[in-house]
Amino acid sequence: MTAPAPLLDVRGLSQRYRLPRRQLLQAAPVVQALQGVSFTLQRGRSLGVVGESGSGKSTLARLVMALEVPSSGQVLFEGRDLHALPKAELQAARAQFQMIFQDPYGSLDPRRSVLQTVAEPLALLRGTAKVRDASQRRRLAAEALDAVGLRAADLDKYPHEFSGGQRQRIAIARALITRPKLIVADEAVSALDVSVQAQVLNLLADLQQRYGLSYLFISHDLAVVDYLCDEVLVLERGQVVERGTPDVLFTAPQHPTTQALLAAVPGAIPGAIPGPIPGPI
Repeated sequence: MTAPAPLLDVRGLSQRYRLPRRQLLQAAPVVQALQGVSFTLQRGRSLGVVGESGSGKSTLARLVMALEVPSSGQVLFEGRDLHALPKAELQAARAQFQMIFQDPYGSLDPRRSVLQTVAEPLALLRGTAKVRDASQRRRLAAEALDAVGLRAADLDKYPHEFSGGQRQRIAIARALITRPKLIVADEAVSALDVSVQAQVLNLLADLQQRYGLSYLFISHDLAVVDYLCDEVLVLERGQVVERGTPDVLFTAPQHPTTQALLAAVPGAIPGAIPGPIPGPI
């Protein structure tokens, strides 16, 4: 029996950045942020990417989201290379992959209402009634808020009227409104306190079950990845140095980078990473 094609197939992804010249007659220095990264993500599954600061995690997220063009390699989403698509096709494809950012304060425009913020990705669905009809946009935004535990009455409010956890729920609703197949979460709970983290993680797990979502979850927090992800990649200096399921990887880490990340978890012992505090959705 043929295995199903992956939703996301990353092949040999590399990214180099040229820095400003330090001296007039010297060549501009080059930083290799990502080097030969490959992995697949199946539909309805979660892949965690962990590593120290500067390991290439956020660069990987930007490349998967086609926010940057890679130096080499491919990002295949449903079999199509995102970086080879014409601009109009890429814009249309973006409805199927959305992103949740780290900072629930900085990722929301304080001048825009919740309705304007949550409904914004509907512009990706060009030429449909979902874009043209204001009442339809409001209905879809209300449904997205309801899915994340907020109320339709919140649509006319502004970000400053909400707590950090509620703002991140608004950001999740914005990512959810086009009913994407993939959500890339870049440190999506690291700015929240522990109890709120648990609530948001429970919400993400619930939404995955409800809508069949796939997650690419970027994090420095092994407990978060252990809780939510089916498989984990460990990055060091832009390269994958170890991969496996959380129960194997965090019980018997083989690479020094994985061992160091595990040792940095307060009170952690192999096989017993402290998980998020259980909390209601």
